[in-house]
Amino acid sequence: MLTNPPPQQPCHRAAAGALCGGGSAANQGESSRTQSPESLLDIAARKVAEKWPFQRVEERFERIPEPVQRRIVYWSFPRSEREICMYSSFNTGAGEEVGSGGESGDETRLPFRRGIALLESGCVDNVLQVGFHLSGTVRELATSSEPELLCNVSVSFDRCKITSVTCSCGNKDIFYCAHVVALSLYRVRKPEQVKLRLPISETLFQMNRDQLQKFVQYLITVHHTDVLPTAQKLADEILSQNSEINQVHGAPDPTAGASVDDENCWHLDEEQVQEQVKLFLSQGGYHGSGKQLNLLFSKVREMLMMRDSNGARMLTLITEQFMGDPRLALWRQQGTTMTDKYRQLWDELGALWMCIVLNPHCKPEQKAAWLRQLRRWNGVDVCPLEDGNHGSELINLTNALPQGPPDSLTRPHRTVFTRAIEACDLHWQDPHLQHIITEDHYNNYCYHDNLDGSLFDSRGWPLWHEHVPTACARVDALRSHGYPKEALRLAIAIVNTLRRQQQKQLELFRGHKKELLHRGVTSVTNLEGWVGHPLDPIGTLYITPLSFLLSPSGSCRRTENPVYTPFLEEGETFVLLAVETALIGLGQQRVMPDGLYAQEKVCRNEEQLLAKLQEVELDDTLVKILRKQATLLLEAGPYSGLGEVVYRESVPMHTFAKYLFTSLLPHDAELAYQIALRAMRLPVLESTAPSADLSRPQHIVSVVPNRYPRWFTLSHIESQQCELASTMLTAAKGDACKLHTVLESIQKNIHSSSHIFKLAQDAFKIATLMDSLPDLTLLKVSLELGLQVMRLTLSTLNWRRREMVRWLVTCATEVGVFALDNIMQNWFTLFTPTEATSVVASTIMSNSTIVRLHLDCNQQEKLANSARTLALQCAMKDPQNCALSALTLCEKDHIAFETAYQIVLDAASTGMNYTQLFTIARYMEHRGYPMRAYKLATLAMTHLNLSYNQDTHPAINDVLWACALSHSLGKNELAAVIPLVVKSVKCATVLSDILRRCTLTTPGMVALHSRRNSGKMMSLDKAPLRQLLDATIGAYINTTHSRLTHISPRHYSEFIEFLSKARETFLMAQDGHIQFTQFIDNLKQIYKGKKKLMMLVRERFG
Repeated sequence: MLTNPPPQQPCHRAAAGALCGGGSAANQGESSRTQSPESLLDIAARKVAEKWPFQRVEERFERIPEPVQRRIVYWSFPRSEREICMYSSFNTGAGEEVGSGGESGDETRLPFRRGIALLESGCVDNVLQVGFHLSGTVRELATSSEPELLCNVSVSFDRCKITSVTCSCGNKDIFYCAHVVALSLYRVRKPEQVKLRLPISETLFQMNRDQLQKFVQYLITVHHTDVLPTAQKLADEILSQNSEINQVHGAPDPTAGASVDDENCWHLDEEQVQEQVKLFLSQGGYHGSGKQLNLLFSKVREMLMMRDSNGARMLTLITEQFMGDPRLALWRQQGTTMTDKYRQLWDELGALWMCIVLNPHCKPEQKAAWLRQLRRWNGVDVCPLEDGNHGSELINLTNALPQGPPDSLTRPHRTVFTRAIEACDLHWQDPHLQHIITEDHYNNYCYHDNLDGSLFDSRGWPLWHEHVPTACARVDALRSHGYPKEALRLAIAIVNTLRRQQQKQLELFRGHKKELLHRGVTSVTNLEGWVGHPLDPIGTLYITPLSFLLSPSGSCRRTENPVYTPFLEEGETFVLLAVETALIGLGQQRVMPDGLYAQEKVCRNEEQLLAKLQEVELDDTLVKILRKQATLLLEAGPYSGLGEVVYRESVPMHTFAKYLFTSLLPHDAELAYQIALRAMRLPVLESTAPSADLSRPQHIVSVVPNRYPRWFTLSHIESQQCELASTMLTAAKGDACKLHTVLESIQKNIHSSSHIFKLAQDAFKIATLMDSLPDLTLLKVSLELGLQVMRLTLSTLNWRRREMVRWLVTCATEVGVFALDNIMQNWFTLFTPTEATSVVASTIMSNSTIVRLHLDCNQQEKLANSARTLALQCAMKDPQNCALSALTLCEKDHIAFETAYQIVLDAASTGMNYTQLFTIARYMEHRGYPMRAYKLATLAMTHLNLSYNQDTHPAINDVLWACALSHSLGKNELAAVIPLVVKSVKCATVLSDILRRCTLTTPGMVALHSRRNSGKMMSLDKAPLRQLLDATIGAYINTTHSRLTHISPRHYSEFIEFLSKARETFLMAQDGHIQFTQFIDNLKQIYKGKKKLMMLVRERFG
């Protein structure tokens, strides 16, 4: 049976100083004991002071001699500074945090450090101990910003614990102020310098009537303003025969210590704990509130480690505030989830309750009270669920637990308290378990009830078969409650059980291997993975053996084990044990949990474990363990995340495999690549559905539902897969065979184009490092990946597509001219026609590319032929977007250029709009083909339609250019284009502009063939300008009527200006003046209701 904890021994000065940063003053009482044996009186008084309330001592003995009372009172004050440190700072009391010198600015402001400074500066005075009450004054010297402060401090204590504190500084905090610390440490360090008196009731007992009266009168006189009303009230009640005060025997004495019924615990300001937690929660994660709450949780763990009952008290207060957080109801009402950091705080809360209820020495009534409390919280609607989103439908998987009432243990939704509630049914009475945690040399020769061989392994060492997270929760509870050796013994038994289980699973798989591999799929998985589990079982098993190797500074001494080494093989160390445990846990094949938070926790927990593993320096023995576990994981089939066949929704092993790969690569490259290549798969993105297969051991569960999973962390997982592939590519540089294998794996397993593109870029960078010649094989891998990206994104929208295309051309350029020629010949499988002409072919044909490749004339011509062929093919497929590029690329080849031009003409009537045609027409003029430009411009005009109000249309410049081009070519060309203009353009201002330009110069003046120029100005009375003039006048008339339909007064002045421009056009005709006058008269008649406007018209035009 696990024995009850021994009473805490007095802490010697050296130890106290080391732990809590105590001063150098020696304890005079301790040093005197080193010179002579301790008296029997002191030994007895110290034991009584530790265990018995003074009231019980008084009740037991009729009269206690004064020397005995003095020694009991003397020894009743705490003798260790560690608890005082714990209650006066957030720090744990470890040497590295508060003990060494306090250079840190934050550290020096801790109440404990400040209290030591006050003590060592001689600021403590008037120290008096009256019974179980200590008082004194502490002077805090003035500073530049604060005046001198004199504080009156009093401390009550009982059975070596401070039970209440009071200080006039008005400190409002969870922990003791620096003044209380200074006074308490003065009593610890200088007990012989403290005036010690018996409880005041004993002193009063020794006085006669006259002395008592004098005592009371002097007391009232000194403090008459404070106590006189109270003194008179008490006197009246005492003189009244029937008063309540006369019904009670004796009188209270604040210096006489605690009564039998008082709980013996250190002073904890419950109100301040509640206020501080409420404040931190109200800050919503800002101002470091999350860090402060985590420090409070650490304080609870510290109290548990010290076996301080305030640990559970403090956690209860914290939990009540968490449950009262108004955001819980708000989030539930809005259907939103809590933040990740806040969610982690709830996880820690649940884990701490698990530790508390698993205390191996808690009393049944205590556990029953905690269970009622947990069930009350668990029943609240807003109580957060364990998976962070929705409740998992898992049954109670703690197989060792008896099934409880259906309303508590089998609820479909598991809250953060469910596991702690289930743990209340666990006990420590199992004889095998007791032997494991209490005996260093317990084996099968010591135990005769091992009929089925499950209690010990083949070496005779004990095993512990229990639901792994539950068993590890026992380990965590033992560590948390100050039983490190017991925790280690149980942890080793669990690890040995996992090792044996691993071997049995391997044997089971080998028996069904042929059948399973034939099917190619499996439904075997663990519903509850150990990594990412709310109880963090693997983290517990990892840290438990390593905690024996931690030095006071927190660093790990891995060169040797301490003397205490139970159940370790020869040459095995605690570091090896921890590392192998982490590898087993990380390699477990497990199903991805439901819900965003649970999935993020799996990733986060895995990364935390791997970060711890990376801190361990590898040596030959650790490499041997890595090899052993890597081999087992590869061969263990569906029971390993790295087995040949895994469940479709199994948690991927990319991050874990990357660690194994980098660790094993220098020692066993083949095994490293086997691991990494096996881990590259991501079956959840494959279309294959799971099906049932081989029989399963009891701890493995078959997942029946076949659904498309909601993997919220899929993007992160794919990033990790990409990182693994990139790591392999880097390592395989220079090895063509390995590079080919890695390339095949990437092409088979990575489905995200952005990640493949990243890998292609990574490979390109590695292959073209400046300090070495380019690695052509790796460049080809990079190009192959780039080509795959092109194929994947060809028919999908991707905002990085243009960048990808440009990069591919750059990569192909580095590979060589054959690669460039190849991508142009196969452009239709890789690029859109626009990309192929505007980016690919244009870049390849640029001077910079030709210079970069050092091409001769034949190679240049071959490349140019491929580019021209590509351009013509693209122009045929997409003339609208590729025709101009095709013409540009074919400029130097007459036949190709003519072919491209013919493609444009063929597409002009159907497939191209006026903008594209005008653009090509301008290009033709620029290249010296005015007639072809004219032809294309006329084709463009047939597609154009400008209405009367489109006087800012972007095509106006093109129309003006087309007319100017026609005018420059001659009268015939202008005569041919004007009917097209009249038909397409209805905007009066545009038509008048064209008309004005046509009358300024003679047609054909700038034409190449001057013989076509007649040398005469064209008449407005004859075609084609007469037609244009009539159309312009008609457009002005129509536009005027249209404007007047909906005109407003603010546009009147603008309208008058418009009529002025119209008059200019009217006057260009022979009878224009008469026409305009008739037009104005008609306006006055038709729109005579618009009096103000018509008045303006008359003023301007008569």
